Amino acid sequence: MTSTVQCEIVSAESSIFSGSVEMIIATGIIGDLGIAPGHAPLLTQLSPGPVRVVTKDGDEEVFYVSGGILEVQPKMVTILADTAVRAHDLDEAAAEEARKNAETNLHNQQSEIDYSTAASHLAEAAAQLRAIRQLKNKLGR
Repeated sequence: MTSTVQCEIVSAESSIFSGSVEMIIATGIIGDLGIAPGHAPLLTQLSPGPVRVVTKDGDEEVFYVSGGILEVQPKMVTILADTAVRAHDLDEAAAEEARKNAETNLHNQQSEIDYSTAASHLAEAAAQLRAIRQLKNKLGR
């Protein structure tokens, strides 16, 4: 069995990662997924959250995706996301402020539309914070 698989992480704006990896951990709609070389073919929806990749050199990189699709083929794993950002490029203070604003809006909603918008913003901010925390844990901060 091969020890690596090609991984592509692509957003609507650009390709953010391309390389050989030993493992991919992503946030699926029903929980975290671990993809290693030799994984069975798979097509699944991703929830907003972190994507971790362990490169062939053993380094770990953390990304944030706003959701999307993960496809596993025998020699390739592709993640297609509306938004994909390297976790170290996320602004923790802005994400925390967005989380607080969304929580406030949830408590003060005037209609169902306000509620669903606030809930969506809260989920996105929480997912960004989760990616930032995983990066910090990796770096030992």
